[in-house]
Amino acid sequence: MSFRRRNVLTAALGLSAGGMLSWPAAAQQRFANLFMFIPAGPGGGWDGLGRAIEQVARGAGLVGNFQFENVGGAGGMVGLPRFVAQRRGRGDALMVGGSVMVGAGITNKSPITIKDVVPIARMTEEIGVVVVPAASEFQNIGQVLQALRSNPGAVAVGGGSAGGTDHITLGLVLKALGRNPREASYVAFAGGGPAQAAIIGGQVKAGISGYSEFAEQIKAGRMRALATTGERRSDPNIPTLKESGVDVVTSNWRGVFGAPGISAQQRQALVDLMTAIHALPAWKQMLETRGWDDAFLAGQPFAEYLTRDITATEGVLRDLGLAT
Repeated sequence: MSFRRRNVLTAALGLSAGGMLSWPAAAQQRFANLFMFIPAGPGGGWDGLGRAIEQVARGAGLVGNFQFENVGGAGGMVGLPRFVAQRRGRGDALMVGGSVMVGAGITNKSPITIKDVVPIARMTEEIGVVVVPAASEFQNIGQVLQALRSNPGAVAVGGGSAGGTDHITLGLVLKALGRNPREASYVAFAGGGPAQAAIIGGQVKAGISGYSEFAEQIKAGRMRALATTGERRSDPNIPTLKESGVDVVTSNWRGVFGAPGISAQQRQALVDLMTAIHALPAWKQMLETRGWDDAFLAGQPFAEYLTRDITATEGVLRDLGLAT
C-alpha cells in the first residue's frame, strides 16, 4: 500500500522496478495448467487481475488452461487459509492478493496472513476514487467532507474489507478533518460486485474503491465520481482529495503469490512466467485499458517490499486506532 499524510505518514515504499530483468515473450508454453485462486468474490480488483493474467497468458500461449476458484470474505482472510491448506507445495498454483490483504490480516488478527504465502510478483498499482450514487444529495467532494466533519457516523461509506486500503483512506480523511477515525460508519464488502450494488441502491451514502472497479458504473452514469486519491489528477474532470483540502494520498497494489512449501525452482518458474507476461505488448495494452499503473516487481525484491509494506501498514492502522 502507498499512503501519505503530510508530517504524519511517509510513503517510502515505492520501490522502482528499474534494473529488473526484462524477459522477452517466449513462444513456448510455460504451464499446461495453472490454478488461479481469488480470495474475493467475482467483479472486484483481484478477480479482474486474475482474469487479465489469464487473457494475456493464454493469448500468448504461455499457459494452456486456467482453473479459477473464488472464495471471498474478510479481505482475503476467509480464502487464504483454504489456499494455504489445499495448494501447499503445488508449483502450478497462484493466488491474487495485495495491499488490502496486508491490512485485513492485521485488523482481523488472523492466524494465517499474507506472510504465509510466497511472493511472486507485484503487478499493478491503482489510485482510489470516492463515489456517490447518481441520485445522491452530495454534488461535490466538499459537501461530503463537510458532512463527515459534522457527523461521521451519519455518512455510511462502503468499500472493501475492514482494514484494507479503502478503510484506511476513510480513516485518514477523518483524521485530516479533525475527527477520530473510529467514528467512521464504514461498511465492508467482500467484493466489488456487492459494493457496487449497495452504492447504486443507496444503501450507503458514498463509496471508496480502486478506480477500475467503479469505472463502468461511473461511465454509465449510475455513480458520480467526486474525488480521486492520487497525488495528481488522473482524470481532468475529477479533483483529488489533496486539492480539495484534505492532504491524503493513497493507492492500492495488487500481485500474485505462490503456495507455501514450493521449491526454489518452482518459485522461479512462476516468477519467470509473470516476467514474461509483463514483457508482452498485450499486457501493456491491458494496463492501459483497465486504467492500472504498472508496478511490476518480482521475486526477492518483491518479498523485501512486502516486508516493508507490512511494517508500514501496521504503523498506520495503529495510528488510526484500527489495530493494537
